[in-house]
Amino acid sequence: MRRVVLYELISLDGVAEEPGDWMHDGDRPIFDNLATIIARQEDVLLGRGTYDYWSGYWPTSEVEPFATFINTTPKHVFSSRPLDGEWANTIPVDRPAPEYVAELCRGDGGDIGVHGSITLARALLAAGLVDELRLVVAASIAGSGRRLLDGAGHHPRLDLVAAEHTPKGSLLLTYRSTD
Repeated sequence: MRRVVLYELISLDGVAEEPGDWMHDGDRPIFDNLATIIARQEDVLLGRGTYDYWSGYWPTSEVEPFATFINTTPKHVFSSRPLDGEWANTIPVDRPAPEYVAELCRGDGGDIGVHGSITLARALLAAGLVDELRLVVAASIAGSGRRLLDGAGHHPRLDLVAAEHTPKGSLLLTYRSTD
């Protein structure tokens, strides 16, 4: 059984939208943490908004360790409309995310990653399909923007299994679902 691992960058006040001006910590511990997470992932789940935003940047990016990973890993993109442009290893999905992801989890392979994609992340959390949350909590306040855990619905019980801090004050948190 495969695991779904949700990786999000969030501010102290819970904003998970594109970091923009509030994510100031880009030091080695952040990239080392990301490298550890993606090393176990064999598929990535993306929402349409994240796909549209990332497909214009990552195919030509040299920012490692993520560029090689995201460009070579199968990307399952949830959208009811055809995808614009070409991005290697992209698989359009027009089925309900919980149904599709549950099917992926029953197969063989490594972890299934969710990166960004707030709406998709919320749907998978509500469906009880997220096994692990890997959060990078920036030492800053965004003030406004979409928050990962806003909204009604089921949220899993979580156990904190690891917590580290970076020299610039960001927190690297790992939670596992106990549901």
